Amino acid sequence: MNKPPAAPLRVATRKSQLALWQAEHVATLLRRAHAGLEVELVPIVTQGDRIQDRTLAAIGGKGLFIKELEVALEERRADIAVHSMKDLPSDLPEGLTIAAVLERADARDALLTAKAARLDDLPRGARVGTSSLRRQAQLLAARPDLTIETLRGNVDTRLRRLDAGDMDAIVLACAGLIRLGLESRITARLDPKISLPAVAQGVIGIECRSADARTRGLVTVLNHPATRIAMDAERAFAHRLGGSCQSPIAAHAELEGKRLILDGLVAEPDGSRLLRDTLSGSVDDPAALGRQLAERILAAGAGPLLGRLRAG
Repeated sequence: MNKPPAAPLRVATRKSQLALWQAEHVATLLRRAHAGLEVELVPIVTQGDRIQDRTLAAIGGKGLFIKELEVALEERRADIAVHSMKDLPSDLPEGLTIAAVLERADARDALLTAKAARLDDLPRGARVGTSSLRRQAQLLAARPDLTIETLRGNVDTRLRRLDAGDMDAIVLACAGLIRLGLESRITARLDPKISLPAVAQGVIGIECRSADARTRGLVTVLNHPATRIAMDAERAFAHRLGGSCQSPIAAHAELEGKRLILDGLVAEPDGSRLLRDTLSGSVDDPAALGRQLAERILAAGAGPLLGRLRAG
């Protein structure tokens, strides 16, 4: 056990149920790793939480859930911020770093339905709720007849809309449902061949100031190396493509021994075109593998597609 500092460690977090669960989970792990360490949560309402009547793409993407937490770090009102890494833009502000990531949970997308047992069983024209262009594109590629409905709000709000009959199905992340004790609500886990996950989906990350050696020393004991390798490949892929967290970009990496296998995708939001490729390489330079796969997908035509979406 390491001897903890006298000052409490302050954890910036969103106020949503899932974000608070993740922050408290990290706090528990830190207390367990460092006997006597005091850990305090600093809940913050973000811009993304305040605006619930528009799609994420329309208001600037998932980075709106992050900015206020990073400002709290920069202003030293908090020592660490706990994030769902799929929400974190690929460019971090100067002076901040991801000091640790926890072991990845189930990265797949979850289909929750009112009646049907599988995606194929949904009736023609079924209303499916999601706020993600990535999910929308892949759902429409598999089922062009579906009607995609914008779905925002916390998990409870989304479940209520499904239960009220507003939609025939909704798509959420398996990891979040499992963490909230709602795994029983999952009707089907979508095969990544049908719905490739978001970059870093299922990964909890801990961000802090790069120069804060004391805090980095406290949190690095929680780092899961295999998860970090996979995440670094996926984030490098997205960074090279220049996509935001809300772009129709997907990537998922898996380790097989000393090899890393990365699957990546860029899609038209209407599902009419999916550019997808797979590449394997050494675990020693995951970011290089991510960039290499991005170059291949750019060569296949992803550049103009993403440029058009950014301009639009």
